[in-house]
Amino acid sequence: MLSYLELVELPNGDIVLQRSEGDDKPIVTIRFSDETKEHISGSHLELAKVMIQAGLEAAQLLGDEAPLDEDDEEDGLDALEPNPKTVH
Repeated sequence: MLSYLELVELPNGDIVLQRSEGDDKPIVTIRFSDETKEHISGSHLELAKVMIQAGLEAAQLLGDEAPLDEDDEEDGLDALEPNPKTVH
């Protein structure tokens, strides 16, 4: 069965990516502050759409990366160290 996704603005202003079949659990939730909504002049739904598209493209690129070879496994463990989650 093919599942379609849709962006929906909820009554509280959150924007969610969800399955069109009406699953109660959103896949992604985006919440813009009031200040941000004012700054982007009401185009927050379009911005959310672009953000979701970029996320899907990034997920595709990450999925295309080759897995570690056994020889690289020891070196790969260093990459598993926790990194800061701040994005600039």
